[in-house]
Amino acid sequence: MRTLTAQGPPFSLTEREQGRLSERLVRAGARARRSGRATLAAIIAPLPEEVDPAAVVCASRRPGEPWLCFEQPDRGGRALGALGQAVELSAAGLERFATLAERWRELNAEACADRADGSHAAGPLALGGLAFAPDGGRAPHWRGFGPGSLVVPELSLARGGGGASMTLCALVQPDDDTGAVFERLLARVAELRVRPLPLLDPAPTGRFEVISAMPPEHYEQAVAQAVELIRAGRMSKIVLSREVQVHAPAPHEPAAIFGVLREEFPACFVFCAGRGDSTLIAASPELLARREGQRVSTLALAASSRRSADPSVDAHLGEQLLRDPSYREEHAIVARRIARTLHPHSVWVAAAPEPEIARIANIQHLATPIRAQLSSPIDALELLGLMHPTPAVGGEPLAAAAPMIPALEGLDRGWYLGPVGWTDAAGDGEFCVALRCALLSGAIARCYAGGGIVRDSVPEKELAETEVKLQALLPLLAG
Repeated sequence: MRTLTAQGPPFSLTEREQGRLSERLVRAGARARRSGRATLAAIIAPLPEEVDPAAVVCASRRPGEPWLCFEQPDRGGRALGALGQAVELSAAGLERFATLAERWRELNAEACADRADGSHAAGPLALGGLAFAPDGGRAPHWRGFGPGSLVVPELSLARGGGGASMTLCALVQPDDDTGAVFERLLARVAELRVRPLPLLDPAPTGRFEVISAMPPEHYEQAVAQAVELIRAGRMSKIVLSREVQVHAPAPHEPAAIFGVLREEFPACFVFCAGRGDSTLIAASPELLARREGQRVSTLALAASSRRSADPSVDAHLGEQLLRDPSYREEHAIVARRIARTLHPHSVWVAAAPEPEIARIANIQHLATPIRAQLSSPIDALELLGLMHPTPAVGGEPLAAAAPMIPALEGLDRGWYLGPVGWTDAAGDGEFCVALRCALLSGAIARCYAGGGIVRDSVPEKELAETEVKLQALLPLLAG
């Protein structure tokens, strides 16, 4: 039985697993030589259920390599961790979702790989994200976070559904020495370590600066302009965001921040996506799409209010949120569009007739869970292409709102408000919307927050709402 300890090679493969890995690599090499195309090889090895993928990844990652931790603690402790890169799938432009889906299907069609048994996400995975805009992420600070970028990791760990596993992947070229690839993967496994996530320094020394990328007045003016456009009939809703930077006296520690986020926001999707010297970290309450066979789950999430430590005040704030006509309109626009998007591709679509209150640590939202049964196979990436961006992050109608967003905001959203998550060889997958996030680059953290603007929106109230949303991360980043 494989055990997890801090010493020695805790994840070393058994002789049988080594034999299976060697056989997969040899077959992939032969297939690559016949076809002239690189072929994916992968094996799955079981692990004890108590494995913490994030702790292993953060203790074992190499400088500069892609890495990702993705989990939703309250959902049965499900968690994914990824290290390194066997292959990157990238695409830009309006067809990026379809392009990524096709490249992923092609890669899996020829793969020599173990297949998951369905108990938890395992086997070859493609993990990563897509920018909000078709060509987003061009600003220098978003380097590595392309318009569409999914990585098939060299090594991934998955926990959930009563089990845990490790998957090893390699892209075998026609002229590769499969023996050398085998040794490289064994060396990678030998590097894995088990170490608790570092703690956030409770009393950091030095000076922290919190700076709005644009003056707060700029955001209020953008909201006022948007309200004018809405009242003129140009659109019914637009989402506007702002960036706030935290300049710290020392580099931000992603692993420590991640550890706090998953403790404080267990109902959220908590993730760290590392590219080069930067890390995007988030605690997002919004599921964009989960595909499990023909079943699809999503969440209409729009309109929000602050929380209170006083239970009666907290309940009153939630009741106000449910009754406010402006908030109800903002939310209804999102729920209607999601249902309308899914209907042509589904046997049925089910949504609650009334929104509910979704409460997380520092904020509460109007939320409507939506489920659907697909009428024909559509994989997770293609679903994203149908649904992104919802009016919760873009606008309605999108054609009118899309060009106005960068013009009014004056920023490159990059992966902020884009989909981040994973998909497997069967086309199943899970992607959240990158909300409540910060891009960490050394001692600089860029935090993002925004809100949905409708005809009755008040600029001062919208600015205050962004301040509430920023409190998910600012206290952790600003000492």
